[in-house]
Amino acid sequence: MFLRLFLFALCSLPFAATAQTGLQLQLVSEQTAIVPGKPFTVGLWIEHNRGWHTYWRVPGIVGVPTQMKWDLPKGWRAEDLVYPEPERTLMFKIKAQGFDRDVMLRTEITPPANLKPGGQVTLTGKASWMCCGNSCHPGSMDLSLMLPVADTAELNEKWHKLLNAERARAERTSDAWTATAGEKGRTITLQLKPASGTARVIKNQREADRIIVFTEDGWFDTDKPQIIQLHSDGSLTITLTRADVFPGGKPPQTLRAILRNDEGWVQDADWRCLKIAPRIQRGG
Repeated sequence: MFLRLFLFALCSLPFAATAQTGLQLQLVSEQTAIVPGKPFTVGLWIEHNRGWHTYWRVPGIVGVPTQMKWDLPKGWRAEDLVYPEPERTLMFKIKAQGFDRDVMLRTEITPPANLKPGGQVTLTGKASWMCCGNSCHPGSMDLSLMLPVADTAELNEKWHKLLNAERARAERTSDAWTATAGEKGRTITLQLKPASGTARVIKNQREADRIIVFTEDGWFDTDKPQIIQLHSDGSLTITLTRADVFPGGKPPQTLRAILRNDEGWVQDADWRCLKIAPRIQRGG
């Protein structure tokens, strides 16, 4: 427990700009130009050196999420950074939530409608991250992206393809499954049941064992074993362990989680991350 608390505190510290270690970052645009008043997507493209990883928007019990703080001209607006589905990664031997693969984070930016075509605009901001391999290196970097202003814009095919691939990896809710959650002591029990004929039934216990449950708020411990039992009716019982440290303060009312099954959750659909938030029943 002491080690986990130490690592959590270490990875939660603010940090100053450092040299890039273990990764390369680039701001990219899905469009070739800015059209006045029309929202467009900007990506933060992260390429990891072999053996290195960064973190998802909720890292788990260790890690710091990659973030982007914009410094935009007056009248511009940037939405929150969007992350694709989480993956399990290891900080030393501790299971966390992040990305070993190269990954594209993204945000939607809206320029003012009174922007004049014919000129250029430079968008600036500061990215911050924690990149880990055999050691961990926090860092930050000023980034910029220059684009012309025009009446119309085409798609940049390279970045559009990568951004669309990340959109396809987004977690989703579904009426095909229902979820309930109970908590007693530090044990959390999650029940997941098929709710319609569109649910893709889990084939066997071997497939069930490969499902990973990711926390959206840090309430359960990402490093503890996740015990998954498949029942004859296709339902699942998943046992989780409450985290030692919860960044949200008071206990949450719902279990905010994403369940990843690479075989999928719904028939004739290729998305693989199911987003749930059942109310937590406590006591008893």
